[in-house]
Amino acid sequence: MERLFIAIAAVLGGTAVAAGAFATHALKPQLSERLLTVFETAARYQMYHALALLLVALVRHQGLGAPGLLTASGWALIAGTALFSGSLYALALTGQSVLGAVAPIGGTALMVGWGCLAVAGLLRSGDA
Repeated sequence: MERLFIAIAAVLGGTAVAAGAFATHALKPQLSERLLTVFETAARYQMYHALALLLVALVRHQGLGAPGLLTASGWALIAGTALFSGSLYALALTGQSVLGAVAPIGGTALMVGWGCLAVAGLLRSGDA
């Protein structure tokens, strides 16, 4: 599981860098200031959560918390990043504000991921 999370974290991190560069170089002249800010927020949160997923993989590998909760944390972070950042990217590129309604679902998944990480860190490896 750790290797999969590390690989996904690397892909998320790399694509976050690409998205940020794309926003700066290609989208800046195309998007309004508000939509550019939305796109940049998506890239920033994607990077934050790529790093968080990497942390989950490393904590799980070191046996520093409950593996089941760490696995749940990783998957919640992946789903949350896809939903949160994905919906913001789509909103910025299309201008369809209805797409922004998905972001709170992704944000909730991100908070679940952080919560699972917190609880996993408090429990011993065999506790959950």
